[in-house]
Amino acid sequence: MTQIKVGDTLPSVTLKYCPYDPSLEHACGIPQNLDISSLKGKKVVIFGVPGAFTPTCNNQHLPEFHQKYDEFVKKGVDQIICLSTTDAFVMDAWGKWTKTNDKIILAADGNGEFVNATGLVQDLSKIGFGTIRSLRFALIADDLKVTYVGVETGPGVSVSGADAVLAAL
Repeated sequence: MTQIKVGDTLPSVTLKYCPYDPSLEHACGIPQNLDISSLKGKKVVIFGVPGAFTPTCNNQHLPEFHQKYDEFVKKGVDQIICLSTTDAFVMDAWGKWTKTNDKIILAADGNGEFVNATGLVQDLSKIGFGTIRSLRFALIADDLKVTYVGVETGPGVSVSGADAVLAAL
């Protein structure tokens, strides 16, 4: 499967997310659709993680984007989306746990439609994580056209991290 590259158009798929609602402290909201085509005309950062609450994802990848949110806005980013191949309730709980509030949309690619369409998929069944998991990646898209792709080839966060993405903006 070919991975998405600079110059490609984001796939027209639908993710799920629960909009931030501070009144729902101990429960999740109702999942809503996030149609990738609705990002037309916007500059967006999408980063993918193999799993919510996992050590690197929870302790490094997501927090870096959250901490540097204002820098992304200053560089013209309209939306930051974190996706994982799980369900919207898990992503909502992770957002509450990490207090990302309404700054980052934590979206679920439950059926792996986005990661499969972009070639940003891996099989982690040998460690009990399932056959469809997101690679650790980040991309920038402007008006649905990809202008940066960073895919990790080993453990840790480098080309998919907030600093690498900020440098590419």
